[in-house]
Amino acid sequence: MERDPHNAFDAALGAAVYLCGRGRDLTKSSQLRAAIFEYNRSGEYVNNVSNWISQYRAEAKGSSVGVDLSGASGASGRTKKVLAAALSQRGAPYSWGGGGPKGRSYGHCCSPSGKSGARTKGFDYSGLTMFAFARAGIKLPRTVAAQASRGQRIPASRGKGALRPGDLVFFGYAPGRDATIFHVGIYTGNGQMINAARPGTVVRLDPVDAMSGYAGGARVL
Repeated sequence: MERDPHNAFDAALGAAVYLCGRGRDLTKSSQLRAAIFEYNRSGEYVNNVSNWISQYRAEAKGSSVGVDLSGASGASGRTKKVLAAALSQRGAPYSWGGGGPKGRSYGHCCSPSGKSGARTKGFDYSGLTMFAFARAGIKLPRTVAAQASRGQRIPASRGKGALRPGDLVFFGYAPGRDATIFHVGIYTGNGQMINAARPGTVVRLDPVDAMSGYAGGARVL
């Protein structure tokens, strides 16, 4: 085959050479990251691609992902109520602007990607957290930025190991600046969170690492 950057087949083979050359085993995390770096020598690029890989894997598993709440065994009664309420909504469709303290609801138009929730009865990320915490008698504000101001803030600098089951988990465009926070989940322990990710998905259990821009958490309970 003649080399041609405008030929999709040649481009795919070229990418394979970069990624799989030198006998790399891409099932091993360190070698996979090395392969991505070889393709584009940027640490930020490697992190972004790795996060997308984790997210695609999580989506492929979908609602069949096992729920491991062993880390919440010593949690308070209110924490368990929050987790149980959120988990009870697994499989509920994502609806932009949907959901609230009383449960699923129709959303509105439109998400940043132009998706409308007006015909979908379900939850968006902050609607899900409002519902789950309401089951424990805690009222959260509607917007994710406002939710970040509640409870005891857990800075991203402390790492994800500082999170406890029931904590809110935030993601932002510029971690360290709460004004850029755009997403929230509920931490269940063992590196996982209950998540209403985005339009076209359902409420599910995801790895915290499935999303980029970790911006710390908040302990409301």
